[in-house]
Amino acid sequence: ATEGKEEPLAAENKASWGSPEKAGDRSSTLYSASQFFFEYLVVVSLKKTPDGRYEPKISYQFPKRENLLKGQKEEEERLLKAIPLFCFPDGNNWAPVTEFPSETFSFVLTNVDGSRKIGYCRRLLPAGRGTRLPEVFCIISCLGCFGLFSKILDEVEKRRQISMAVIYPFMQGLRESPFPAPGKTVTIKSFIPESGTELIELTRPVDAHLEHVEFQVLLQRLSPQLILHIFASAVLERRLIFLAEELSVLSQCIHAVAALLYPFTWAHTYIPVVPECLLDTVCCPTPFMVGIQMRHLERVLDQPMEEALLVDLCEGKILQAVGDEEEILPIKLQNEVLMSLNRHHSNNNVQTSEQVNALVSEAFVQFFVRTVGHYAAHIKWGRNGQGAFQERAFCKALTSKTNRRFVKKFVKTNMFSLFIEEAEKSRIPQEGKW
Repeated sequence: ATEGKEEPLAAENKASWGSPEKAGDRSSTLYSASQFFFEYLVVVSLKKTPDGRYEPKISYQFPKRENLLKGQKEEEERLLKAIPLFCFPDGNNWAPVTEFPSETFSFVLTNVDGSRKIGYCRRLLPAGRGTRLPEVFCIISCLGCFGLFSKILDEVEKRRQISMAVIYPFMQGLRESPFPAPGKTVTIKSFIPESGTELIELTRPVDAHLEHVEFQVLLQRLSPQLILHIFASAVLERRLIFLAEELSVLSQCIHAVAALLYPFTWAHTYIPVVPECLLDTVCCPTPFMVGIQMRHLERVLDQPMEEALLVDLCEGKILQAVGDEEEILPIKLQNEVLMSLNRHHSNNNVQTSEQVNALVSEAFVQFFVRTVGHYAAHIKWGRNGQGAFQERAFCKALTSKTNRRFVKKFVKTNMFSLFIEEAEKSRIPQEGKW
């Protein structure tokens, strides 16, 4: 997720859709309820190459778009070229198998104009006998709602076991339905041979900013203390590398870490699952938040990297750190967040996913309220309606020395600058932000 200054990702797919997410662009989460659920459903299959290896290729696409303008056609070609790489990020050392655990994960692509698309993936072994190759069903949408699209992929997978032909009417019905507003439900009618017509209800969570997040996954993998160290590194926009073997764990944990920064957004390179051919991303001197499969650990450690936080999500430990992570956040506020996380950590099995999401998010929002929540009082408004942020007065207004020391570093970050730029445009407080 680059700011406009960074180059799109290099590698075999030099398409601009190969760029990582520009998390600083929040417009993607402020969509209207009348948008399409999705832009494309594609199936990515493994095709054998002359040298005996397997290469991911799109074998099915819905809808097929006709009469596109030249610019639209080029954009579609770039997008469709990038998708297979992120559906099979593990490389091309595949072989037919008789068993393969189904897994769900997501990736994010950003076009050169900053518009964002999310790929929701279900990787599975098609029904049949004998050895087969896994395939990926990938739904491309500009809407961030992991839980909702996981349910849609459940329906797609169920139909795939019957026939590819049964998927089409379901996806057509979905495409014709408006995306529901937060807390609302849309009902899709779908006919399945031998089962008759089914009614499928799809409900959006009430809190839109948490609908792409599962904090429970993070709490199950990492101790509250380590989560705070990761948060501290992310707040100062450092380089963060997460390691796990399962793609679902990588994508869910990284989305969760990025969501801890709300109401701020990660404004740098952001790749929840890095394809094998793009592993040199870890050599970037600029901040990044990336997920890498554990099998590539040795290759990552051999790269000429700058200082980075290396997090092992399999063992729940930090493999490499800068060393000052415990000293970044004000100790009193750090302890308050820690108490809150410990409370949710011990009650993890008795709370719903939505409850955990709300409680964890609130703990970190309160951290920002206590440190920078007074920002609006330090925007000076001109006659033309344009605001000017008074940084020095803003920092001096903090009576706690430890809070002030932290804030003086935080105001220099890209995420704070982007937030203030938006605040300076209007006297009306940003929706949902304090």
